[in-house]
Amino acid sequence: MKTVLSIAGSDCSGGAGIQADLKTFSAHGVYGMTVITSVVAENTFRVTDYQDIRPDIIEKQIDDIFDDIVPDAVKIGMLSCIDVMLAVAEKLREKKPQNIVLDPVMYAKHGSALMQESAIDTLIAEVVPLAYLITPNIPEAEKMTGITIKTLEDIREAAQRICAMGCSAVVVKGGHRIGDEVDNIDAIDVLFDGNDFYEYKAPYIDTKHTHGTGCTFSSAIASNLALGLSVQESVERAKAYINTAIANAPKLGKGNGPTHHFYNMYKSYYKGKHNA
Repeated sequence: MKTVLSIAGSDCSGGAGIQADLKTFSAHGVYGMTVITSVVAENTFRVTDYQDIRPDIIEKQIDDIFDDIVPDAVKIGMLSCIDVMLAVAEKLREKKPQNIVLDPVMYAKHGSALMQESAIDTLIAEVVPLAYLITPNIPEAEKMTGITIKTLEDIREAAQRICAMGCSAVVVKGGHRIGDEVDNIDAIDVLFDGNDFYEYKAPYIDTKHTHGTGCTFSSAIASNLALGLSVQESVERAKAYINTAIANAPKLGKGNGPTHHFYNMYKSYYKGKHNA
């Protein structure tokens, strides 16, 4: 069985962070493991507070994973401060895992900050060069590059600039419709693999139930890379997976509710039970 490690914060409401990552790994048939970087008190409409895990405990978690079950891919999520970033970066340089997917989590779905503003330069200098693929959304890509993104051409420019920071590939998520250049019925993600651009289109789903979509998307890509798929196919399959999860969200919570990570599995199970 292929294995994937999530290095990320926890979400006590279960829709994002390591909880979403583990659900996504299981839905893809890979074995999931976690290194917790922060414990977050949050639900679908607010982040109350968070507490970072001590850097030495983060390092020991990583050591214990790699001393026993070496992951086939690593997904990195919430790294809230410089000390956490440096601890993770030092260990990843030491362990040299393959297929690192970095989701540069800066904000919760409802806008609460999950990364200190002062830490962005450290993320770019220390963590980005270790990643194979980075999956920023538009606000995150703007923060990383300093440019304003309004069109698909802006997305391509941002992707190239981020790739030049040292990673091998970038997916800029344009799920929030941007500008007149984007068809109003499409949500478009753009992959730049260092040489070519690829666009992934899907019908825009008008829903508030998108809690944890960035975590889920990046974890799906990491799962597919662990399974041996190319980056292009990994992104394509992850896009289809997250769209299904959003379209069939269980509509829980008072705010931006979680997606349905196991919709296809549940659908198949209940169909089989009914037929029986």
